[in-house]
Amino acid sequence: MDPINREPEEYGQDGDDTSSRQRPPREPLTPDFGQHSPALARTVQLVSGDFLLTVNPVDGSEIEACPPGQRPGRPAKLTAAERAEAARAAKPPVPPGLNRPALPLLERQEERERLVRLLARGRSVRLTGPSGSGRSSLLDLVAEDCLDLAPDGVIRLTGFHRTATDLLHDLFYAVYDAPLHRPARDELLTLVREIGAVVVLDDIEFGGAALEELLDATPECAFLVAATPEIPAPAADSVIEEVFLGGLQRAGAVEILEHAVGRVLTEEEANWAGDLYFESEGLPLRFVQAGALLRQRDELRLGPSVVEEFGVFQDMVPADAPPITPVDSDEEDAVPLPSLGEAAAPAPLLASRLSTSARATLRFAVALGGEVPHQAHLPALVGDTHADAALGELAACGLVSPVGSRYRLASGVQTQLEAAGYGDEIEASALIAGLHYSWWAGHPSVTPARVCAEADALLAALTVLVPATTPPGEGEESATVELARTAAPAFAAGLHWSAWERALRSGAEAAQLAGNAGEQAYFQHELGVLALCEGDLDRARAELESSIGLRDTAADKRGTVAGRRALALVADRSGITIGLGGAAGEEVPDARYEESASPPGGIPTPFPPLQPPGDTYTLVAHQASSGSPTPHNKARGGLRGYARRNLVAAGAGALLAAVLGTVVTLGATSNNNADNPSDKVGVNPSASQGNSDDSLGADPAKKGDNGTASSSPTNPGPDGTYGTSDDPTPPSSSGTPSDKPSGTSGTKSPSPSRSTSHSPSSTPSHSASTSQSPSASSSESPTPSESASPSSIPSATNSASGAASSSAPVDTASSAAPASSVASGTVI
Repeated sequence: MDPINREPEEYGQDGDDTSSRQRPPREPLTPDFGQHSPALARTVQLVSGDFLLTVNPVDGSEIEACPPGQRPGRPAKLTAAERAEAARAAKPPVPPGLNRPALPLLERQEERERLVRLLARGRSVRLTGPSGSGRSSLLDLVAEDCLDLAPDGVIRLTGFHRTATDLLHDLFYAVYDAPLHRPARDELLTLVREIGAVVVLDDIEFGGAALEELLDATPECAFLVAATPEIPAPAADSVIEEVFLGGLQRAGAVEILEHAVGRVLTEEEANWAGDLYFESEGLPLRFVQAGALLRQRDELRLGPSVVEEFGVFQDMVPADAPPITPVDSDEEDAVPLPSLGEAAAPAPLLASRLSTSARATLRFAVALGGEVPHQAHLPALVGDTHADAALGELAACGLVSPVGSRYRLASGVQTQLEAAGYGDEIEASALIAGLHYSWWAGHPSVTPARVCAEADALLAALTVLVPATTPPGEGEESATVELARTAAPAFAAGLHWSAWERALRSGAEAAQLAGNAGEQAYFQHELGVLALCEGDLDRARAELESSIGLRDTAADKRGTVAGRRALALVADRSGITIGLGGAAGEEVPDARYEESASPPGGIPTPFPPLQPPGDTYTLVAHQASSGSPTPHNKARGGLRGYARRNLVAAGAGALLAAVLGTVVTLGATSNNNADNPSDKVGVNPSASQGNSDDSLGADPAKKGDNGTASSSPTNPGPDGTYGTSDDPTPPSSSGTPSDKPSGTSGTKSPSPSRSTSHSPSSTPSHSASTSQSPSASSSESPTPSESASPSSIPSATNSASGAASSSAPVDTASSAAPASSVASGTVI
């Protein structure tokens, strides 16, 4: 469904003028009241130079190096039929309503023939004339005369709000068949050099070096350029010819007036026309408007019923106007002629006698800076289903003139209407237009090409709305941000990149005023992608870094990923590593040109953050001062700061290793005391109180002990009571090992083990005890013969059964010492 050009059945009528069709019955099981799934985002892939650009209106456009398989080949030229069809589509639409016959072009035959002769010789010509002198009408006639002069025919272009680069791209698309392909600068220049056509360029807004650049880029083309005297002249050494166009003679002006009125002028009207001629300097537009004044005067004199028997056009008279009564021809003075001042500035008087829809259309045109919305938008804007006929009224009165494929207010009309009060509600009218265009541009049935055709009206609405943008209420969205957000992707997909840039800059400023950091990040991301496509790497890096910082703050992961990919591509093209910003130790400026500054917290880099980010982020859209930029807080990071961090970490690690080594060394060398009580405790010690004292140590040796064991028990056994069956049996006094184990009858060692301990002594004495269990035990204790206290002599035991396998009381106490004692020199 087309939201603008609706079919008859969409109004409730079918195509055969029958009764309205009945709505089909509702299916009861259909979940009509559920939430409908949102429409999918309209993404477009196009090739720009060496890049593959995916226009994503949700998270931001994605750009990457174009794969070889997706690179377009050399574009082919359009055929003559295809060029003719494109030329018809580029013409402004015919206004509906009353279509008066075209006025003849008087007193321009000499200029017409001269222009054709110069173009036939391949010369470029600049036609200079004031606004309203008939330049566009003369260009139309010359273009018809030059259809067969060049192999690529005649190309009609408009220079209104277009730069030299924009015109080169427009010329490329007018001749070559290259959809979704925007060639790079070098490729573009190569292709346009092969174009041989007569280029008719109207309403150009530049001259001098820019015009010379355009002419040098197209050596096989002959240009016919129309400009006003306010536009800079060509360079002094330019080869372009100059043709000046002035006003008409008095006779020609009166003839134009008679054609506009449709009758011969009376003597009073002829005198009035003579006075108007001197006031208007013979400009044809002024006499077209004067003819409209005379027609309205006739309608007022004769009444609406004479104009149309059925009264179809009675709404042309304003509703607030006094009732009109027919007058006789003898009472012509009842409706006097307009004064000379009203004839010189006729817009307010003409507008006051138009229909309500026409006057509302003029208010929208004044609010949009002179841009008249397309006739298909007028019913929605004005609120009248027949408001599209208002464009015909305005064109018949000479209040609008064609510019490219659309209409604008004629020269001087904007100023005259603003003085008459039509500019009192500019912001309200611009807001209504902005809301309508936001819905229309985002509709799935509207192609990017149609949005680009209405670009000037959309951008004019943004120009008015941006300065008045305020933070929206809770749950609301800014209409200005929404308009820029919807129109910008369509401009990008339609390859109207100058409008794309203007929409992005307006949207970024509006998002900042509205306090919407997420939308501001989107617009800056798109500006970075656009700068990358145009080869401006410095500006691309600044915009992308600012966008990534904002998206990190808003926790927009998908947008951050898209920005980092684009930034990585910028780094690859520029050869500068991301996060360093140049050589080590080099300070990075805040922003370049008039772009947004990076957040104080810094831009995320592959390196860890060197300094903690600030609590808040301050973003500036436009810098008012031109002083020296202040470096970022992280600008002093770089490789030097990263190496310093590693050096500090390495020093801390070395210090920790030294401390640990010292602790281990002190622990290993501090156990040199032979009387350490811990060395006297075995694995399974059996401590008991001695007979002679209250100590829990080993039993002291009796007087006269010569080293032989006593037959009395010295250990109460496991139950702690002497004289029981579990008391250990004393060893034999022979000093030789017994054949049976002592106190361990029927007990086996759980695991075999062997331990050997040597005590430093010059006169060793040997004592061994062998068990018949599977665990072999041997003890070798060399002791001095003069020792009076056997309990103090270090000994060794080799038994898995603990104290129960001891062969002597002295050995029982000595077996409690750990085998790993450093003082005893034990070897395991």
